[in-house]
Amino acid sequence: MTDFPRTTVGGVSLPRLIIGTNWLLGYSHTSPAKDKHIRELQTRERMTAIIQTFMERGVNAIMAPLSEILEYAIRDAEQATGVEMIRLLTPSFAITPGGPPEEQPEAVFDRTRLFGATFCMPHMCVTDALLDRREKRIRDLDIYTAMIRDRGMIPGLSTHMPETVIYADGQEADVETYIQLYNAAGFLMQIEADWVMSIINQALKPVIAIKPLAAGRLLPVVGLSFVWSTLRACDMVAIGTTTPDEAREVIDLSLDLIHNRVPISELQRTRSKASLVY
Repeated sequence: MTDFPRTTVGGVSLPRLIIGTNWLLGYSHTSPAKDKHIRELQTRERMTAIIQTFMERGVNAIMAPLSEILEYAIRDAEQATGVEMIRLLTPSFAITPGGPPEEQPEAVFDRTRLFGATFCMPHMCVTDALLDRREKRIRDLDIYTAMIRDRGMIPGLSTHMPETVIYADGQEADVETYIQLYNAAGFLMQIEADWVMSIINQALKPVIAIKPLAAGRLLPVVGLSFVWSTLRACDMVAIGTTTPDEAREVIDLSLDLIHNRVPISELQRTRSKASLVY
């Protein structure tokens, strides 16, 4: 395994690039047809090949929901590389009384531990539902973080709301990292990118930027240039890819940008660009 720049989160060494899984599991943020295409394309074997490509380049951390087929692919990649994957899992669970027993927090956290999670980061559908803008705090968070710690996992938070980082820091929440939307297009972001940039740079804990390419709306060099040039050395970027070649591409681009090198990569060749070749 080659080295990729790393940071430390909650005492754990993590690569600054995290494997995203939307493009493995079928969450395209584009259309139902696109989601269907991804799910039909991504077999266990193809997932394994993508994950293995990342791991061979020193990117041995993955952000994911609880997914059996994905977990099998991760284990296949671990066996092929001899490298252990660090799992940052984002479960969702019931936050109101009642409902199926398997959706209760205790049961979900138990299942998350069985999936091998090092970090347990409640998904934004939980986190953002608990955020109280009037009281400027995240309700019941201490209850859930204690449950996570009791199971030997490290708590963090996944969010689409910029207030989450501010409120969690303000209430001295027992979390070690945040997942936060951050991209140059402002895709899915609730406020302007410069506001989110400021929030991330003032956060008391490392931040994982997600949707850096705005779900495919930005060219890799454009989206990655923005995030890598404005994040702190302790922060990370999560990015998903559809093929091993895409994985290699984003790794190479990221290494160039982190080291302040202008990326020199192969350009797309089309008839419309023929006049540019002298």
